[in-house]
Amino acid sequence: MPDIAYAFLADAAQTIPGQKFNLLGGGISRIGARGFPFRHPHLALVVGLRVTATETDRSHEVRLLVLDPDGAEIASATATIAMQKRPDVRDEVLTFAVDLWNLTFPTGGDHSVRIMVNGSERERLPLLLTIVTGEGPDGAAAERRLDA
Repeated sequence: MPDIAYAFLADAAQTIPGQKFNLLGGGISRIGARGFPFRHPHLALVVGLRVTATETDRSHEVRLLVLDPDGAEIASATATIAMQKRPDVRDEVLTFAVDLWNLTFPTGGDHSVRIMVNGSERERLPLLLTIVTGEGPDGAAAERRLDA
């Protein structure tokens, strides 16, 4: 079964399937908001799907779920991905990005992005949403955990 070589959230990403990618602001794992519900204009999910030589030329279902702290679905998407077999048969990493537009988070706390491949969860990314309480002494946004 294909596995996840890497997965992360970014501000923006551009990929050419099966080739390199370009991104801005990669590695997002927390977002600060002034209040909830909170609408985030855009996130990009970048995934590197590791496909063995014997798994090429087959379709693979990739499903992503964005879940709130209680496990309720905020957003989801499903795609069928296939990597064409090349003459020099070998394992490959198929890179792709999914744009997540206008996600609305009803509450703060520990959210997650789950990536399923052929019906099996292969990766889970944490996404903490916090309240921004203003600026700290260094000018950076000060955050407050919602469970503190």
